Amino acid sequence: MKPSDASSSSCDMAIEVLDAAGARAAIPELCDVLIECVDGGASVSFMAPLSRDKAAAFWEGVADGVARGERVLIVARAEVIVGTVQMVPAPQENQPHRADIAKLLVRDHARGRGVAASLMAAAETAARTAGRTLLVLDTASGEAGERVYARLGWTAVGKVPGYALFPDGRPCDTTFFYKNLRARDAVDAPDQSIDLTRTAAP
Repeated sequence: MKPSDASSSSCDMAIEVLDAAGARAAIPELCDVLIECVDGGASVSFMAPLSRDKAAAFWEGVADGVARGERVLIVARAEVIVGTVQMVPAPQENQPHRADIAKLLVRDHARGRGVAASLMAAAETAARTAGRTLLVLDTASGEAGERVYARLGWTAVGKVPGYALFPDGRPCDTTFFYKNLRARDAVDAPDQSIDLTRTAAP
């Protein structure tokens, strides 16, 4: 598997965009990431305990979406996959400029090392490549993700109380964010986006 040029010396990390075959090969490691995050209390669509079969079914669906060109799956690898995120172009014909950023997940031991920031930079690069300049996402209010997105220049537009549940069943408020890449590009210095190379399974 050939990694992209992006790496982090702090944890010897490579950022990779997986094709469908690469995504299917990575399902066991992606399950580890998802299950650990849900067990840790992340509100990412699943309730605890998350079975490995259910996690695998989710990632199989993601791989199918990659095969259909409906999403881009990005992983951070430091010997094993330690984080992941997805860029999902809006399917509506009147939103050809928009995409969702989904399932930013980072394993506990890899947090605080810039993994989330690297994954988000890669997702923005993938969006630009696809011609998507308006990005939106949502995250649990008051949690670490909210601070990460604010630090990375995303704009919060509002909070919906009780929008979802935490894995243990408690109500979870949700904050919605957006980022206009076209506006950012107009004011930023030369583009420092990560140069990504789509990778396949060995």
